[in-house]
Amino acid sequence: MEIKVSNDVKNLPVDVLVINMFEGEKTSQELANTYAIERDKFEGKPGQTYLLQTYGKIPAQKILVTGCGKREEFGENEVRSAVYKSVKKLQQMQAKTAAFDFDAGFDYGKSGVIGAMLADYAFDKYKSEKAKRVDEITFANVSQESVNSGVIFGNSIKLARDLSNEPAAYATPKKLAEVAQSLEGITTEVFDKDEIERMGMGAYLAVAQGSKQPPRFIHMKYSGKNVKKKVALIGKGICFDSGGLDIKPPASMLTMRDDMSGAACVLGVMSALKELKPDIEVHGLIAACENMPGGNSYKPGDILKAKNGKTIEVDNTDAEGRLTLADALVYACELGVDEVIDIATLTGACMVALGTAAAGIMGNDDEMINRIIDAGKNMGEKYWQLPMYKEYFNSLKSEIADMKNTGSRYGGAQTAGVFLREFVKDVKWAHIDIAGTAFLDKPEKESIKGATGFGVRTLLSYLITN
Repeated sequence: MEIKVSNDVKNLPVDVLVINMFEGEKTSQELANTYAIERDKFEGKPGQTYLLQTYGKIPAQKILVTGCGKREEFGENEVRSAVYKSVKKLQQMQAKTAAFDFDAGFDYGKSGVIGAMLADYAFDKYKSEKAKRVDEITFANVSQESVNSGVIFGNSIKLARDLSNEPAAYATPKKLAEVAQSLEGITTEVFDKDEIERMGMGAYLAVAQGSKQPPRFIHMKYSGKNVKKKVALIGKGICFDSGGLDIKPPASMLTMRDDMSGAACVLGVMSALKELKPDIEVHGLIAACENMPGGNSYKPGDILKAKNGKTIEVDNTDAEGRLTLADALVYACELGVDEVIDIATLTGACMVALGTAAAGIMGNDDEMINRIIDAGKNMGEKYWQLPMYKEYFNSLKSEIADMKNTGSRYGGAQTAGVFLREFVKDVKWAHIDIAGTAFLDKPEKESIKGATGFGVRTLLSYLITN
């Protein structure tokens, strides 16, 4: 989809001119006012649309009126949603060219473009019949700068979604490393199994040892011109999670290609930094591997030694993500960064608690956590802070090691959080659990079924504004 900017969209001979309408107000087009408002009493409530033919009275063949609710309640989230729904309507109409002439009261270019690109997304790489798309969209009443920013955000979200939607046979640890190495403006180091072993990442290696696919530890780095802060982003990179010897039931395994959605998010974020040019230093880290059963798999009862020397009794091989993150967290804390953020499809318990509406977030610095939550608000991504009381660690206590990798099924998301906290030292840290938000079983809000790219928008916004 090609995206353009013009201040004269009213005179463009497009298939559809899309305008907005607030409740109790008129639109910018007299045709729409006559037919939609006066004749058919169109109210302009959120989600409502009204389509009319122009019969040559204006250059556009049709006008689509999109309801936007009350003007005083209209913001970035509302404009993104309105554009998303409008583009979906355009696809149904099989329109090829469209122009958006919204009266928003602010520069809606970034949010509008993100909404359009979210609506345009379809993972149809392996399908003979491709999705219906709008070829060209032109926006009015916006700046070129805001549109450019929206395109950068949209492309980074698309990259994350594509990687999470790909089958595990394609999105292997090696492939993730190749994607990382291909990113422009990023320096990337990739460590193989022998190098990972020399670094003392015993917890991570244990998870990887059951698979024929060798692990890859990926370290990407972006440096701005005037570095004001150093941040490490860690994405969980389990390219396929069978559960290991504590194997998952078939239904639970079906979409486990998405267990690297945290890694996909970090790759999406890193892909955008060269163009956004924030004055920060960002390290993107991925401990990529598969969790598979086999003759060499790690076993329940094994004792693992993490990079910081702490020992872990394996209580369940299906609690593997926290083991890979543990070593990645130790590595990140050794980089001399100011903040560490890990993002992971970590626990079913978080899905039970928050569903698909919000991600769980916890950590050791409330001010940092609140800034991440605020960064997500205008991006349409919700977070809910979960507690990390010391009592949660009680069920992780082991008689033969420093801790177990799982504990009680009650408070499972928080138990995973306090486990990870054991591997964080002398740095501000936030843990984001996207188990419920990374991959959808059915369309919701501004996403179709499948990978959502959750976290990309928030983390990019956080990095460029903090």
